Amino acid sequence: MHIINRRILRGVAAGLLLALPLVLIAHEYDPENAEEINEVCAGCHDEYGQGGKQGKYPRIAGLPQGYLKRQLLLFQDRERPNMPMVEHVEKRELPLSDIEDISIWLSRIQLKTKLPPVDETAPGFDAYARLQEAKKLMQVPRSEGDTKHGEKLYHRECRSCHGAKGMGNARKEVPMLAGQYTQYLWRQVKRFLKGERIHDPDEPDDELLKDFTHDELRDIFAWLSVQDD
Repeated sequence: MHIINRRILRGVAAGLLLALPLVLIAHEYDPENAEEINEVCAGCHDEYGQGGKQGKYPRIAGLPQGYLKRQLLLFQDRERPNMPMVEHVEKRELPLSDIEDISIWLSRIQLKTKLPPVDETAPGFDAYARLQEAKKLMQVPRSEGDTKHGEKLYHRECRSCHGAKGMGNARKEVPMLAGQYTQYLWRQVKRFLKGERIHDPDEPDDELLKDFTHDELRDIFAWLSVQDD
């Protein structure tokens, strides 16, 4: 008996759907499919979406589902240029149903910033469970800058969208800034300033970031980097 890869079957099904009349179909979340897709994502973004290499690969765990879906579609349509993502977002490789599944999967991952204290000598201590828990641990390194000044700037200009602690807004599909690698944040600001990315989809001509100096952004990022301490 031949075993047919589930991803191949899903790709065939997606191709057949393209030939059908356009109708609204409610998406049925498939966590097993999402876990399989995540195995590909993990090659850069790690097993639990933590990212790595100090922000070369950003954290994607815990970002709003709608935000993740929108970014994947932007990558797919080449509206957000990113060469490493190209081979992974082709429509035949990643149909809309897969985008829905992986977006839900990643949005539900909760990464701890510290482990609760335990007595490792206590009877019944589970070392393996502790190790697995540690794998979901992530804390952004403290970034250089004046955190007090950064806090004032953040609350004046960024809080209304990204929240009091920089944790974003899932309902409005606004991403977290706290808990994200500072190197990645710098890289995205440069792309916003160059027009390679749109800062606010509701106001595509928004030029807020151009009002900040380099030192002001440094201080904001410094404050964000300590919010997970």
